[in-house]
Amino acid sequence: MLLYNTLTRKKELFEPLDPKEVGMYTCGPTVYFNAHIGNLRTYVFEDVFKRILLFNDYKVKHVMNITDVGHMTSDQDKGEDKMEKGAKREGKSVWDIAEMYTVAFKDDIARLNIIGPDVWCKATDHIKEQIELIRRLQEKGFVYETEESVYYDTSKFAAYTHLAHLDMEGLKAGARIEFDPKKKHPTDFALWVKAVGKHKNHIMHWPSPWGEGFPGWHIECSAMSMKYLGETFDIHCGGIDHIPVHHTNEIAQSEGATGKRFVRYWLHGEFLVMGKEKMAKSESNFLTLQTLIDKGFDPLDYRYFCLTAHYRDQLSFTFDALEAAKRTREGLLDFLRKIRTVAEKRKEDSNPDVRGIIDAAKEDFSNAINDDLNMPQALAVVHGFVREMNRLVAEEGLGGNDAKYVLAAMGEFDKILGVLKEKERPLPIPKEELDKLIKEREAARKGGDFKKADEIRKQLKTKGITLEDSKEGVAWKVV
Repeated sequence: MLLYNTLTRKKELFEPLDPKEVGMYTCGPTVYFNAHIGNLRTYVFEDVFKRILLFNDYKVKHVMNITDVGHMTSDQDKGEDKMEKGAKREGKSVWDIAEMYTVAFKDDIARLNIIGPDVWCKATDHIKEQIELIRRLQEKGFVYETEESVYYDTSKFAAYTHLAHLDMEGLKAGARIEFDPKKKHPTDFALWVKAVGKHKNHIMHWPSPWGEGFPGWHIECSAMSMKYLGETFDIHCGGIDHIPVHHTNEIAQSEGATGKRFVRYWLHGEFLVMGKEKMAKSESNFLTLQTLIDKGFDPLDYRYFCLTAHYRDQLSFTFDALEAAKRTREGLLDFLRKIRTVAEKRKEDSNPDVRGIIDAAKEDFSNAINDDLNMPQALAVVHGFVREMNRLVAEEGLGGNDAKYVLAAMGEFDKILGVLKEKERPLPIPKEELDKLIKEREAARKGGDFKKADEIRKQLKTKGITLEDSKEGVAWKVV
C-alpha cells in the first residue's frame, strides 16, 4: 500500500510498527454545533482509509477525540471558547451543548455508513493526562508561564516547521496571528489557560499546578492519542486546515515530551468548496447532512459524491453534482436487483469467461485503492465491471451461478465504497395487492391487452412502485 505522507510530501510504502495491527488517530469534532458536509467529507475519507486497511487484513485500533473544551473561535488561541459560544447561542449549559452535538455527530456518521472508532475520548475526561503531559514539557524546558497562560516555546523545538513547511523568518508578529505581547514568539501556543483576566468567568475549569483553568485545544490530541496508541503510532488523519497549526503543535508538544517520533504517516483531506470558498461555519456558507436529507437525498448519495474526487483534491459541491451522484448510485442498486433476479431465475449454468473478468476487476480495484486511496479510479473499475456484466446479461451470457459470483464481487467492492446499502422503504400498498396487480398485468400482456397493462404500470407508479420487465420476469422497486 502506498500512502502520501504529508510530513515528507511524497508517496511511501506503508509499513506499520506492528505487521498485524495499525494504530490510527483521527481528529474528531468540536461539539458546539452540527458538523457541516465539508467536515463530513473528511470523516468519509478517513472511513474509506480504515476500510482499506481492514481490506488488507490489518487489525485497526482507531481512536477519535471529542473536543468539548478549550477550542477557541480561532485556532491560534484567540476569541472565546467555542463551547461557551454554542451555549450562549442556544441558551443551554456547555455540558448540555456538548452532549447534544456529540449525539448529533454520531448520528451523522452512522447515516453515512461510517464505521465508528474503537475509542471515543472526550477532552474533559482526560484533564489529568493533559496536565501530566504539560508537566513533562515543563521539566524539559519547553514551557514558560505568563499571568494568563502556560505557553509552549516553539523556538525550543527545532523541527517545528517540518510538517507545514513553515517559513519561520517570514512569520513576523502579525503575519500569521495577531501578536500577543505576552508571547515570546508569534507561533507559541497555549497549553493551559488560567481562569483569570478575560477567562476569569470561564465555566469549565479545573485545578492545576499553574492555577485554576482549562487546557488549550492542541494538548488534548497529544495526551489522548499517546494514552491509547503509545508514544509513537502509525497514522494520524485530519483536514488540511489542521496542518499549519493544530497538527504542527501536536508534533511539537508530543515529540518535545517524549523525544520520540510521534506519528509515522500523516494523511490530510482537502476542502469541500462551494463556489470559490471552502465550506466553514464561520463563513455561514455551510450545509448539514440533514439539509441534504430534507431535499430528498439519501446520506449515501453524499458518501458516493465524496468518492468521486481524490481525498487530496478539492471537491466542488453543487446540488446538480449531488443529483448526478444520486442517479449513479441508484444505477448501481438497480444493477444489483437485476443480478439478483438472474441468480434466482436463470439456470445454474456458468460462462467460463466470467470468473476471469471478476478476478481482473478485483485486482484492478485493489491496485486503485492501495495507490494512496485512489477512489475515482476504483469507481471507474466498478463501473467498467458493471457495464461488462450488463452486456453479458443482455446477451444471455451470464448464468445463475455466475450471477452469484458477481453479487459476491460487488459485496467485496462495497466493503470499501460503503454506498450499496439500500434504504428500506415500506411498501405503499399491501404485498398481496402488489402481487395481484403484477399478475393481472402479466395476464393482460399475454392476452394482448397492452392498454390495461400500461394502466396497471401507471397505477403502481402513482403509488411509488416502478416495474421493470426483463427476460427473467418482472422486477419492482419502491421509489
